[in-house]
Amino acid sequence: MSGLPCCENSASSRGWNREEKMRNPRLLSTYRGRTLKNTTVLLTAAAIGCASLVGSANTAFAQEKTVKIGIVTFLSGGAAGPFGVPARNAAELVIEAINSGSVTAPYQIAGIGGATIEPIFVDENSKKNADFQKLVQKNGVEMVVGYISSASCLAIAPEAEKLKKLTILFDCGTPQVFEETVTDPKYTFRTGGLATMDSVGAVRYLQKMGMNVSSYAGMNQNYAWGQDSWRDFTGSMAQVYNSARVISEQFPKVAAGQYDSEVSALLTGKPDLIHSSFWGGDMEAFVIQGSARGVFQRSKMLLTAGETAMHRLAAQMPDGTIVGARGTHGELAPQSALNDWFRKAYFDRFGALPTYPSYKMAQALLGVKAAADKAGSSDQDELIGAMKGLEWEGPSGKISMALANGHQAVQDIAYGTYKYDKENGKATLVDVVRFKASCVNPPAGVKSGDWIAGGFKGADCN
Repeated sequence: MSGLPCCENSASSRGWNREEKMRNPRLLSTYRGRTLKNTTVLLTAAAIGCASLVGSANTAFAQEKTVKIGIVTFLSGGAAGPFGVPARNAAELVIEAINSGSVTAPYQIAGIGGATIEPIFVDENSKKNADFQKLVQKNGVEMVVGYISSASCLAIAPEAEKLKKLTILFDCGTPQVFEETVTDPKYTFRTGGLATMDSVGAVRYLQKMGMNVSSYAGMNQNYAWGQDSWRDFTGSMAQVYNSARVISEQFPKVAAGQYDSEVSALLTGKPDLIHSSFWGGDMEAFVIQGSARGVFQRSKMLLTAGETAMHRLAAQMPDGTIVGARGTHGELAPQSALNDWFRKAYFDRFGALPTYPSYKMAQALLGVKAAADKAGSSDQDELIGAMKGLEWEGPSGKISMALANGHQAVQDIAYGTYKYDKENGKATLVDVVRFKASCVNPPAGVKSGDWIAGGFKGADCN
């Protein structure tokens, strides 16, 4: 790393002009839905850390060992703007801060287990298994942190076990990863919560707010994430709102983009509530198209992953929409010194507030650091031993690796109701309610679907 070139920190020198604009909420509409063609598929630390590394040379270069980490997130396609780029941004920021020892307490010691991180960024919107194999076999990474899509995680988890490479799944939510696909994991961990808590938390929020729901409909993508989310939501509704009728179930393909027939069905059915686990560009397109046809004037909308669109859509998102962030991330994060540091550092660098993909990437990387510092080593076997059953603090609060024999995280979840502040031009959430991890996650050893069907046995919501 001693031969870093130039160290210019301008957007033009990085070749990220379009992405810089995507980080600015005022310019997002111009670029929404376009491919980030200028994004380099593989980036090394030289491309992301020059200015910071020079400023912290005495700290970073004093560490003899370098740990290569593959960072996989969407750098192109419709998911890049709302999900992939914010996650990549957070990775840049947090890795530089870890290397320089500038993260706030309890992460002030530079590096991970005495080593400096060297990231290699990879586009998730490519040949997933082949790229994973390349990271492991050609690039020689010590671990991989990544994957937003549940389809990606279902493909990568068995590959990680086969190649015996430590892999941290930071975002995807399908319970199938450890309940069906890899039931006895050794090398695979997930530092983000299950989709189950999104659905259970959403129904508990409806109940807490005293909402009357006699009919509801679903708008979910036709793959593991959408199917699991709808299964868990309808199962939870059957426990709490057992007389409510399902009006329609819509499962368009991922990245369909146009939802005329689905919106027509919702307008005809007139459900009290529309549940959607849509994310990224699909969610934004659905919100815009549904709003234009007045569907959300008739039905309340519940977006379990809606937090990413709050600032991007602003006044285009209907007031009264119930919004989740797949945990206590983004606008739903608890106040703490660590959260204050992360939000300020992110905004100062990128000119936009971090949303939940940014929080979940930070959560994963700080989890790796916590494990390495606990073990006093960055060696794979030592890290695996320390990660198993680990508890640590992130900008979103406490995370516990409590499920899947210590390989699956649980954490609190929160929901709020969207309200656009016209006077100040700001997207806000009101009536925020937080639920403990023990209230919305199944206990260890119980599959999520069985737990819901059994009436949430063992849940602690006090």
